[in-house]
Amino acid sequence: MNDLSPRQPFRPLLWADFVIDLQEYLADFPDDVCLVGGAVRDLLLNRPSDDLDLITPGDPVHLARKIANHFKGDCFVMDAERGVARVLLSHSEGTLVIDVARMRGATLWDDLVDRDFTVNAIAVPLKGDLNTIIDPLNGEGDIRAKLLRRCSEVSFQNDPLRMLRAVRQSVELNLRIEAATLADLRARVNTLTLVSPERLRDEWYKLLKLPRPVAALRVADALGIIATLLPEVAHLRQLIHPPSTRWEYTLALIDHISAIITSISYHRTDNTAASFALGTMVIQLDRYRQSLVTHLEKQWPNNRSHRALIMLTALLHVVGEEDLSHTLSLADQRIESLKLSNTERTYVLQLIRHQNRLIQVDENLPLSIYRYWRDTGEAGIDVALLSLAHALAGADSGLSQDDWIKLLEKVGGVLDAWFIKHHTQVSPPVLVDGTELVQIFHLKPGPIIGELLEAIREAQVIGHINTADDALNFARAYLRS
Repeated sequence: MNDLSPRQPFRPLLWADFVIDLQEYLADFPDDVCLVGGAVRDLLLNRPSDDLDLITPGDPVHLARKIANHFKGDCFVMDAERGVARVLLSHSEGTLVIDVARMRGATLWDDLVDRDFTVNAIAVPLKGDLNTIIDPLNGEGDIRAKLLRRCSEVSFQNDPLRMLRAVRQSVELNLRIEAATLADLRARVNTLTLVSPERLRDEWYKLLKLPRPVAALRVADALGIIATLLPEVAHLRQLIHPPSTRWEYTLALIDHISAIITSISYHRTDNTAASFALGTMVIQLDRYRQSLVTHLEKQWPNNRSHRALIMLTALLHVVGEEDLSHTLSLADQRIESLKLSNTERTYVLQLIRHQNRLIQVDENLPLSIYRYWRDTGEAGIDVALLSLAHALAGADSGLSQDDWIKLLEKVGGVLDAWFIKHHTQVSPPVLVDGTELVQIFHLKPGPIIGELLEAIREAQVIGHINTADDALNFARAYLRS
């Protein structure tokens, strides 16, 4: 303990070429600079990493700007008072994120012991040997033992959010939470309510973005985190008998939508879609794969994951039992408590409101498909995917292959309209607008205009109207009827 001597790790640290270049560039920099946190940990775990964390006892904003200027990136001051800046560097495989912060406390020891977990408290001197580590808390030993251990007895007291982070990182990194850390977490779980909503929101997004978020949710539930932070979700146990049925259904839903998204993504492997259900889905939806991936990879404010937003929707979708208005009200309260943006709020409520909308669709009737997209908008893509997950989650004794294929055909029909035939089945071209209708037919502005425009669109979808003259003749007949 307290030993800050660099030493050789148990496996070589194979740094990317950029880190070597960065070391050479900062050779004459007057202050010490250390690599810390996830990048060091991930190398020791033999995991890929796209982020770097640097600490320095000097001015971190000055250092960040030097790095950004030299490597032609962008620098953003995240917290001027605490001394935190971010550098974004574009490269062939994406964007490298470099966070630069002022060293916590007066010494490197003070900084490392003030971190969350020992596996994240390993430093590499950037101005020294890049294949040595400074590891006074024996994070390397915990990595080898597959343990997640808090850095100090006041770790959770200093920042209760670390308890939720412990759940996520234990699952993400395949580590077991060490006994004293686990006991401390259980004892302090109620202090999670002291964390700001914004920080809780961002940590929930990270947890729900995991490849298998259900594993983390089960751990969070067992430790009392769900009851503390999502009491309306924890209440699912008391809704029907047996008590766990609705909660288990929710977890099954999240597990299946996660598997569906992974099967669509470019991360799928031969084993990802090995089941009949996922295998046939991959075949049925393959022509829309690129479009679906683009949709699923979109980002919400501050780079929040769309995948995680779908998982959050699945987590909240049954909180009001069978009463949709109650479900929407409770979900809206939770959305407000997590400080989601207005666009995220609208999207989640849209998904919940139309969770059963696909059942009403006849994929052989263009008007039925048009009305589906009119009611759901872009959220209809995720409504369709969630419908597949609902079917799998609700199959108590196995899903009939015929029923699954029929559902896939229905999903394929609505997606074909959105991605392939959008111009004719979802959003036909405007042939006449409301102003023209008012002028030509001497109408007063009001609901009749919207009603008439919608009737014209529906007639276009089924092929009864193709030109502006057709639209005006239709409107004339409609007004006479």
